[in-house]
Amino acid sequence: MMLRRAGDHDLPVMRRWRNHPRVRAASFTTHEIGEAEHARWWAAVGDDPARRVLVYEHDGVAAGVVTFSGLRAGSRCADWGFYLDLDGLERSGALLRAWIGVERAAIDHAFGPLGLTTLRGEVLACNEAVRRLHRRFGFVETGRHPRDIDGTPVEVVAIQLTREEDA
Repeated sequence: MMLRRAGDHDLPVMRRWRNHPRVRAASFTTHEIGEAEHARWWAAVGDDPARRVLVYEHDGVAAGVVTFSGLRAGSRCADWGFYLDLDGLERSGALLRAWIGVERAAIDHAFGPLGLTTLRGEVLACNEAVRRLHRRFGFVETGRHPRDIDGTPVEVVAIQLTREEDA
């Protein structure tokens, strides 16, 4: 289980994974993302030193995406999110192991190579499975707030994991 920088060659599969109906339903942007929109996003991310897009490899196969944002010089705190290749991982019987693997890989990357001490995120309040996964890894739910998704206010839970600098 590892993370590597995403490249142009990853874009078609990343968009396919992101457009999976269950991934869209658990996201803050639920419409199907077209090729032009995806290309604009990629161009913006690539030029932004405060963001990273990484591909999660599970058993040597690209299987998901991890994003970090809010990376600023001198700051030890950033936000993150992820999504997986649900179809491919379900076919191979590896979805549960990949969920655990991507979470572990993201945390290790945040507190290792990125040098963070605080990792934050948000999850839909109704997404109990992912909320449980985050709690399993020590994330604390720090608050709730409504977020507009497709014109409807939806409750979102803020999460945070903090590591001591000398840990």
